[in-house]
Amino acid sequence: MKNIIFIGMPAVGKSTVGVIVAKRLGYRFVDADILIQEKEGKLLKDIIAEKGIEGFLEIEDRVNAEIDVSRAVIAPGGSVVYCENAMKHYKEIGTVVYLQISFDIINSRLKNAKKRGVVLKNRQTFKDLYEERTALFEKYADVTICEDGLDLEETVDRIMERLTPESLSHGLAQ
Repeated sequence: MKNIIFIGMPAVGKSTVGVIVAKRLGYRFVDADILIQEKEGKLLKDIIAEKGIEGFLEIEDRVNAEIDVSRAVIAPGGSVVYCENAMKHYKEIGTVVYLQISFDIINSRLKNAKKRGVVLKNRQTFKDLYEERTALFEKYADVTICEDGLDLEETVDRIMERLTPESLSHGLAQ
């Protein structure tokens, strides 16, 4: 059985939704940001402060590309879409599900992006980041779930409807 990888903006619910989907499927749950923190012995925001954005992305790319699991739900950080090796790996080992949400909703959920360890370039606004990443999320997604107007349970139900047995064994969702 293949894995399910959730991509999307920070605070979209990749980890929250991921845990519930993993429980429903009887899969393991992997939070890639926690793996990065464990391997580096530091919080994400401290890694970014110490190594800069490029240094952080190199670590993120390496750690995500090394994840070797099956029958798992994986929640990487939102910036993983900048990591070519990691995304190539994810496309090979599972179905990539993009949790899409409007800018206004995500902006209201995420009050301080830097404290959360969000990769923002100098002078880049959160709106710029949203637009830049949206194109990458769409590029890599096998399945897109729009969360606008949905509560947690409705989001999970939509995901479960889209994950067919074929998508779980072949990495392609209808």
